[in-house]
Amino acid sequence: MDRRAVEAYLWRAARALRRHRALLDRLDAALGDGDHGENMAVGFDAVLRALRDGEERDIGTVLRSVGHALVASVGGASGPLYGTAFMEAGFTLGGMDRIGSREIADALGAAARGLARRGRCSVGDKTILDALAPAAETFRAAADAGEPVAATVRRAAWAAHAGMRATTPLVARRGLALRLGERSRGHQDPGATSCFLLMRAMLPGRTRGTGAG
Repeated sequence: MDRRAVEAYLWRAARALRRHRALLDRLDAALGDGDHGENMAVGFDAVLRALRDGEERDIGTVLRSVGHALVASVGGASGPLYGTAFMEAGFTLGGMDRIGSREIADALGAAARGLARRGRCSVGDKTILDALAPAAETFRAAADAGEPVAATVRRAAWAAHAGMRATTPLVARRGLALRLGERSRGHQDPGATSCFLLMRAMLPGRTRGTGAG
């Protein structure tokens, strides 16, 4: 995977978030401010604007610029969390022009650790991490087993999907949903859902039929 493939992924991610903006807002209305979809769509519009400047950059620099764009443009907690995840991934891939499964696994692991540190959250807290952590762990295991990149991404995406679904019965322990207590149970977390969409977009051509809702 080279820089152009990474940028193509970011375009697919932006399309997926725009397409599912209403779903993400609806999920967030039950737990937060009801604007997660709008915020993520705005954030990735900013990411795409940054990509259009045509500057030649290595993959790590591209991902760090994504992180900075998200921090600057996404409202609420999602901007700092996703921004940190992309920046940590970018630091891991600094100076690289081509990456394979092992490098992607390193980047996803760094993203999950950075997000957990920034959000002071753990798996089970009903956050983005509930989708990202199992995706990173699954990607690492498949990469270490020598599976092809496409199969590895597919496994990771479905691990994110399972993590997303698993947030529904949880009681929120972080974020705005924390104030709802037991009333947060029974609602799928919007951040875990957007994380699944971002993981799913790593497969070329996969922005429809995500099964996110």
